[in-house]
Amino acid sequence: MRSERVTVSLPADLVDEARGAVRRGAASSMSAYIAEAVAARQVRERTLATLEDLYGGPPPPDELDEARKTLRLAPPAAAV
Repeated sequence: MRSERVTVSLPADLVDEARGAVRRGAASSMSAYIAEAVAARQVRERTLATLEDLYGGPPPPDELDEARKTLRLAPPAAAV
């Protein structure tokens, strides 16, 4: 896979947590950690777009909450 260098600014607490994940071996590098986070967001956005197509609009919040519980997913994070 081709890679491209980008520069981003992140809140210090997010950077600290990402560095901690690398130190613990939960990620091989900062780049890998951030790439995984971006990929996960893209999957969520595509999934929500598919649901919106199926529902003809945004799915009802109560059904999204029930799906999250059933799938044991964390509630959506606040936008950064």
